[in-house]
Amino acid sequence: RFIAKPCAINLGIQDSGPHRAQPNAILEKVFTSITKSPDAKRLEGLSKQLDWDVRKIQRWFRHRRNQDKPTTLTKFCESMWRFTFYLSIFFYGIRFLWTAPWFWDTRQCWYNYPFQPLTSRLYYYYILELAFYWSLMFSQFTDIKRKDFLIMFVHHLATIGLITFSYMNNMVRVGTLVLCLHDASDFLLEAAKLANYAKYQRVCDAFFMLFGVVFIVTRLGIYPFWILNTTLFESWELIGPYPSWWLFNGLLVTLQVLHIIWSYLIIRTASKALVRGKVSKDDRSDVESSSEEEDVTSNSTKGVFSTSSNGSNRLNGHVAGGQWTGE
Repeated sequence: RFIAKPCAINLGIQDSGPHRAQPNAILEKVFTSITKSPDAKRLEGLSKQLDWDVRKIQRWFRHRRNQDKPTTLTKFCESMWRFTFYLSIFFYGIRFLWTAPWFWDTRQCWYNYPFQPLTSRLYYYYILELAFYWSLMFSQFTDIKRKDFLIMFVHHLATIGLITFSYMNNMVRVGTLVLCLHDASDFLLEAAKLANYAKYQRVCDAFFMLFGVVFIVTRLGIYPFWILNTTLFESWELIGPYPSWWLFNGLLVTLQVLHIIWSYLIIRTASKALVRGKVSKDDRSDVESSSEEEDVTSNSTKGVFSTSSNGSNRLNGHVAGGQWTGE
């Protein structure tokens, strides 16, 4: 409100949303009390009642659904908040772990376990991360429901479960490694979104490509060969098969499966960007097609036309593809 919004306004971002549907009492009543996506039978009935073309009614419902979506200014402010948090917590974690012995030798995570001291810096690092992921969990139900809702729900559950479980069992040393590794790429994604909202396309593409490289290196390289190696093998070797070994590693492996899915989506988006010259529309868009194509087809004889795309990108901060404007 006091920092992000003034920044957005200075960058020329207007507080205006998608095209608004024309006022219509009958359609508004259907939208608010019956259905937001009428089927073919209901569309035919409304068409006869209003003497409107079915396509016109379909466009009205699309516009009406889209006008409830947040504006670019709102999304800029949200991304700026996330960028600030991710960047701050990442550098806090790096600064803290740089002097920690287990950062350089993962076997130190298990020496003298479970009798390892919990310092105040370690405690606050854990509590801040846990509070943030709980906020993401709750906001997911009040925010726009996107196509990756289930994946993100599983991700938040696994993350909160891991943070809570590792804290209760004093596995905080390896927990800090997992947290810091995951924070390494998230702020780059939010930076790409900010650049896109401000219409700096080249900066957006550069940040997205950098995000993709860092994400794949950390999640498909460092995570399995550094984190999973110590939790699966080194812990078994040093402290034996403790009772919660299966649950702890099950959650960590679940995260790795999600990493593979997201990496595939990122690579697909990057490939499209290289072919088309810029990041393409996201398959998970939270803003539906505004049916500009139909308007042009109906009212113009031109054979070639361009449409505006409003895509979305969000996986707790991850992407499936690219026109950042819709996020």
